[in-house]
Amino acid sequence: MSVIRFKDVSVKFNDEFLFENLDFELRRGDKLLVYGKSGEGKTTIIRLILGFECPHGGSIFFEGHRLGRKTVWYVRTKISYVSQNLDIGDGPVRGLINRVMAFKANANIKPSNAELSDWLKFLRLKESILREHFERLSGGEKQRIAILIALLLKRDVFLLDEVTSALDSELKGKMIDYFTSRSDATVIVISHDKDWLDSPGIRIINLDKINGRA
Repeated sequence: MSVIRFKDVSVKFNDEFLFENLDFELRRGDKLLVYGKSGEGKTTIIRLILGFECPHGGSIFFEGHRLGRKTVWYVRTKISYVSQNLDIGDGPVRGLINRVMAFKANANIKPSNAELSDWLKFLRLKESILREHFERLSGGEKQRIAILIALLLKRDVFLLDEVTSALDSELKGKMIDYFTSRSDATVIVISHDKDWLDSPGIRIINLDKINGRA
């Protein structure tokens, strides 16, 4: 089944095209790495899927439905998004997690304490971090909490924007292995990290080449 389809999508910024006629399709379980220089429009691809921006040309489809005002809410209930912007909240980490789970799109998701504990261990985090204030954490800890929240949402479409940039090499490898080996998950990764390039089975879009600036 087609999960995400870009059909001849073009986006402009300041009257110049970030990219033109971008065309790709991801089916269930596909993995895609998008890379290119800063300013090439990598993060824009994620923003388009989430409905935060609109294309200047072409169409975007999610599960066969054209993305628009009537479908964007449904799309957001199906996706786990990890932003490169780690300023996602403040106060105790447990409170931040509870606030995310209280969003309308997440109303039916009730992770158990056992699930939370298992994912904390997976991410090499102590349970005591739940009492710490998110804004006081290190960059690597913030990134892991953002990943934790995405995993707790139990969705099978992941949009990951520079998701391993603040992780050490061991944990970075663990995250890459996890997301690329999940056969049920459709994943789009935005990253400058060459380790993603070496992942078996991952497709690659080089925006430099699409934009004619390679």
